[in-house]
Amino acid sequence: MSQPRTGTPGDVEEIHWPSLVAAISSISAVGIAIGLGLPLLSIILEKRGISSTLIGLNTAMAGIAAMAAAPVTTKLAHKYGVAPTMLWAVLISALSALGFYYAEDFWMWFPLRFAFHGATTTLFILSEFWINAASPPSKRGFVLGIYATVLSLGFAAGPLLFSLLGSDGILPFLVGAGAILLAAIPIFIARYESPILEEKPELHFMRYVFLVPTATAAVFIFGAVEAGGLSLFPIFAVRAHFTESQAALLLTMMGVGNVIFQIPLGLLSDRIPDKRPLLAGMALMGFVGSMMLPVLVDNWLLMAGLLLFWGGCVSGLYTVGLAHLGSRLTGSDLAAANAAFVFCYAMGTVAGPQAIGAAIDVAGNNGFAWAIAAFFGFYALLSGIRLMFIRKRT
Repeated sequence: MSQPRTGTPGDVEEIHWPSLVAAISSISAVGIAIGLGLPLLSIILEKRGISSTLIGLNTAMAGIAAMAAAPVTTKLAHKYGVAPTMLWAVLISALSALGFYYAEDFWMWFPLRFAFHGATTTLFILSEFWINAASPPSKRGFVLGIYATVLSLGFAAGPLLFSLLGSDGILPFLVGAGAILLAAIPIFIARYESPILEEKPELHFMRYVFLVPTATAAVFIFGAVEAGGLSLFPIFAVRAHFTESQAALLLTMMGVGNVIFQIPLGLLSDRIPDKRPLLAGMALMGFVGSMMLPVLVDNWLLMAGLLLFWGGCVSGLYTVGLAHLGSRLTGSDLAAANAAFVFCYAMGTVAGPQAIGAAIDVAGNNGFAWAIAAFFGFYALLSGIRLMFIRKRT
């Protein structure tokens, strides 16, 4: 029987593959279920005659649940252990996923959404902590790039499953719940390899949001641009006279960029001791790319090429931000900071669609690009000021 590991980044000199396979495969199975569930639930509510406003309100429970789960996840892992907490989260998310099929009344979908996304948030936080703990500092970016790539493929596989299974009957719910339950297998096999939180975090949860602001701000911007961009880009594209199929293909190009850039960006971050200039550079490229959207709106091929590159820059904020977090903190502090990282991502997913949608209403169709550029510009400015301040101190 393997002895439990301390899970403190820096303790390992080589990649610990059993731990990484457990953490990455488990969260990827959850990614497939989420990718399947989001369109499935929206379509079912639409068929039931639920208004778009109420569907949006129910979907927003995901962000609320994530913000509620993030502060308590580290405490649960400290009390019960990382692997046991993850196994309970798998069970709760699988049962709630199946519960949607049996919930006839719409109000029941609110606690189910809360339970499902609260449990999956716990899985994300602890999986990312586990991955950081099992990665040697010199290869952390590479490992996180693999994680982000596999997770992106999992999210992409979900809608594909939905297109094959449809929304009728219990089968899509069984497939979703089954995918989540599969996540328990690698966690259980590697349970003795999971990191141990021997001490409670030293600071209050919210202090971790500001302890590594370059990382937490990066993931806030990523969440805002990802959620707002993916949900409102089809509106921008159709109003710009692209067809629905052309708009869908443009979104696909963003997804492809998300997948293919993760590992190269991770490898690049491994070669840079201080990740902050790289994060600032990606934000600056995101700003320029956003401002180019209205300019290239009449050329589908140029727009597709831009979104391929732009999608990689956006996704890199998450991967490199997580690597930066792992390079600065260890042990229980890293676990708590991971929770703060996911909390900021959830805040971004709530704020982004609201801000970008309002910008379209106020400034017209180009408000979509200008609002996203404002998010990137804010982060580039913030990170640039911090870099100058840090260099002056040293």
